[in-house]
Amino acid sequence: MVTWIDRRKSAVLLHITSLPGPFHKGVLGKEAFAFIDAIAAAGFSVWQFLPLGPTHGHGSPYESLSSFAGNPELLDLREFTSKGWLDETDLDDELTAERHAELRTKASLNFWQQAAADTQLQQDVQAFCQQHSSWLEDYSLFSTLKSILADRAWWHWPQTLRDQDTEALATTRACNTVRIQQVIFEQFMFDCQWKAIKSYAEVSGIELFGDLPIYVAHDSADVWAAKQMFTVSDIGLCDEVAGVPPDYFSATGQRWGNPLYRWDKMVEDHFAWWVERVRHQMERMHLLRIDHFRGLEAYWAIPGESGDGIIGEWRKAPGRALLETLQQQLGALPLVAEDLGIITDEVTTLRKDFGLPGMKILQFAFGGDDHNPYLPCNHDVDSVVYTGTHDNDTTVGWFNHADEHIRQHALQVLDTRPADIAWAMIEAALASPAMLAVIPMQDLLELDSDAKFNTPGTLENNWCWRLDSIPDAENGCWQKAARLNRKYDRSTD
Repeated sequence: MVTWIDRRKSAVLLHITSLPGPFHKGVLGKEAFAFIDAIAAAGFSVWQFLPLGPTHGHGSPYESLSSFAGNPELLDLREFTSKGWLDETDLDDELTAERHAELRTKASLNFWQQAAADTQLQQDVQAFCQQHSSWLEDYSLFSTLKSILADRAWWHWPQTLRDQDTEALATTRACNTVRIQQVIFEQFMFDCQWKAIKSYAEVSGIELFGDLPIYVAHDSADVWAAKQMFTVSDIGLCDEVAGVPPDYFSATGQRWGNPLYRWDKMVEDHFAWWVERVRHQMERMHLLRIDHFRGLEAYWAIPGESGDGIIGEWRKAPGRALLETLQQQLGALPLVAEDLGIITDEVTTLRKDFGLPGMKILQFAFGGDDHNPYLPCNHDVDSVVYTGTHDNDTTVGWFNHADEHIRQHALQVLDTRPADIAWAMIEAALASPAMLAVIPMQDLLELDSDAKFNTPGTLENNWCWRLDSIPDAENGCWQKAARLNRKYDRSTD
């Protein structure tokens, strides 16, 4: 039985980058506060979003440069003008990604000038650096090296830097103080702005629901700084990578390319890296989803040179020992297990033994028989139900592209018309026995495939959908949601 949720609740799924605003993507500013106000008024009590780490050029939040750092592109530069680190006129230009980066550089220089004469600011920064020393020093150096080495992957760096030669790293630090200070400034300000959002959410009765990818990116500070913990060779290439074998989704399986964990080393270290990783995220979040939870019970190990997921083998993972350690070190675990796909009895047992709810996706419910676990009549309390996730099409888009027998089955089960499919699915989610129901913002707005956030297995045109504006309090989507949240006992009213 899930212990971390005390009543029926509902959530809205919207990533930070999808918030409206003047910058090239959503930021940690007034739009986030307005969104909290809007969902709270509609009876929602949870806001779910995707990982918050700095991304590579393709923008996927699931392929981050660090498991610990915040994405500096999410910083609200408007706050910097009020502190005197930027001028109001700096924000008059088109606020592209490049311009955002330029202004962060300018703001950092002015910040450190101010800090030199501001004792309290110096103390605040020093306390932040001490609190996050386990990752901040490595990440600030890694980020600086990426910058000065034309963004090359760390295994293509000069050998002394790739292998963290002490003298070479000391020289890099001495020659790049300003850049390293900028990274520290960005992380300090990310922490400040995030804490402001979290505090406001708590006062508003909103819990923040984050996401933790099970694996980390090959080209990340995590792997570069602790190569011995990952399946990488002496020259930095992956001996083995993560993925899944062939199944009904793909005849060739999936090769994700992330290095695997050397679990034997992590067991010897009492899972210290994992404990710090989860601790850090739980300081930011109230709830946390573990992506690909089944990899904590057994994982598909693919040879590094393979181009797909056909060749590989299942290996047991010490998930039980890991979860026990996390529980001992961090207390109760408000975690959700992403258990989609082909799941064994062993995975389900592991999940239930630690009181972690699994996921039910309504878009997967139709077209099969009455035993389909995603059908609303087959849901249980210990689960989190979604109309669809960030990896699915919108409900309207899904319905428009579904096979006819799936469409007809959905209309029959939901007792609705094609024109009302989005709200019929939303109502089915809110009516579900599942303790938590999650609705993507795109479904609340009845948007079609143009609002799809991600197409798995592709790199183009993903992660870029945004709201034009936050619907005002009188918008029909909030009114309908408020009524249904009350009807199905998910509202705070």
